[in-house]
Amino acid sequence: MVVDFRQYTLKVGAVQPFLDLFQAEGLEPQKRILGNFIGLYRTEIGPEINQIVMMFGYADAGERERRRAALYADPAFAAYLKKARELIVAQEVRLLAPAPCNPRIEGVEVR
Repeated sequence: MVVDFRQYTLKVGAVQPFLDLFQAEGLEPQKRILGNFIGLYRTEIGPEINQIVMMFGYADAGERERRRAALYADPAFAAYLKKARELIVAQEVRLLAPAPCNPRIEGVEVR
């Protein structure tokens, strides 16, 4: 399993509008197409209080690539993305490989 770690720095004051937009329009196509949605988190304290992190799990990098290509072809996601991009200042994406001691995530096979 690999984890797609996506960190977004948002415009000042845009955390709640982003969360509202994600819940209303972004979550459904991503869960439907990407599958294993691990979660969405917001930063509560620290120097980057305008950041959110979302994570998705995949069997491997190839599965991630195929599912993300399908996501970008989805009209509902394209409509959401157009609105979400207006709130985003910066983006950082990492593909994380698990350590052997990590707990198992239900429904995801670790390779």
